[in-house]
Amino acid sequence: MRSVRWFAVAVPVIVVVLLAGIVCGGSWLFPRDWRVNGEWNPIFVLRLMRQLTALVIGASLAVSGSVFQTVLRNPLAEPFTLGISGGSGVGAALAIVFNLNAISFLSIPLCALLGALAALGLVLFGAGGRRDGGESILLGGVIVGTIFGSILMYILSVADNDQLAGVTWWMLGDLQAADPRLLLSAAICLAAALVLLRGLAGELNALAFGDAASWNFGGDPVMLRKLLIVVASLLASGTVALAGMIGFVGLMIPHAVRRFCGCDHRRLLAVLAVSGGVFLMLCDILSRSVYAERELPIGVITSAVGGTLFLYLLKRRGRA
Repeated sequence: MRSVRWFAVAVPVIVVVLLAGIVCGGSWLFPRDWRVNGEWNPIFVLRLMRQLTALVIGASLAVSGSVFQTVLRNPLAEPFTLGISGGSGVGAALAIVFNLNAISFLSIPLCALLGALAALGLVLFGAGGRRDGGESILLGGVIVGTIFGSILMYILSVADNDQLAGVTWWMLGDLQAADPRLLLSAAICLAAALVLLRGLAGELNALAFGDAASWNFGGDPVMLRKLLIVVASLLASGTVALAGMIGFVGLMIPHAVRRFCGCDHRRLLAVLAVSGGVFLMLCDILSRSVYAERELPIGVITSAVGGTLFLYLLKRRGRA
């Protein structure tokens, strides 16, 4: 019954925001203009794809960030803590510089995904076998992220003007370039991850209290931590492969949701997914509406809005 009530609220909210995202933008697009000469208006199709992409990416980042914060037991952990942003950026930058997109439209997303997986592999290799798994992984992520960030800065310094524009736009996030086939794949991965994490919700709750609690509940915290990190990292890298780097969602949304819904992952995961998706959909609307002549990068909106809301939550928490 509780699940029915939850979906009765979540689905209308998503639909309302989705319709608002189609209507609002640099110019209004009312329902009477959605079809032109018996065909769907290209602007309607573009805005619909952007909103669906924002929904999947926001949900993936929010769930991924929550898992990282629980597994590493660090409130500052988020999808890019393991150096995924740096690895993905290097992969995408190399694909753009070497014009691999001429070979296949999948070249840039695949290179970004491979870069993210390479960064994850380095972090897990460096932290493997240590008892302070969470702290070692977090420190390794910072180091690997710094290394990949340096490589990315070098690539930017030698790229020509056209390549520089492409790499820079990718780093700021680009919902407009999402391919429907990649979006479907990302949505399937998100659904599979939610099913898996829901099945491990009890182990996640125990792991939040430390390795001892996880052992007492019959789990293996070392193997469980590695599995959860791989799942969360794949979710985050999938978003980068789909639309570039979009930060802050995985850090702010889990904090906000836990404040109102608690920390029980049995009911937290679904709320995280919907909240992250709706948040990024609203940010997409803002990015297209602030300036009619020029679109703002979605990463700029998420950082500005997310940072402001996060500071507000910190202030309220200090008063409590």
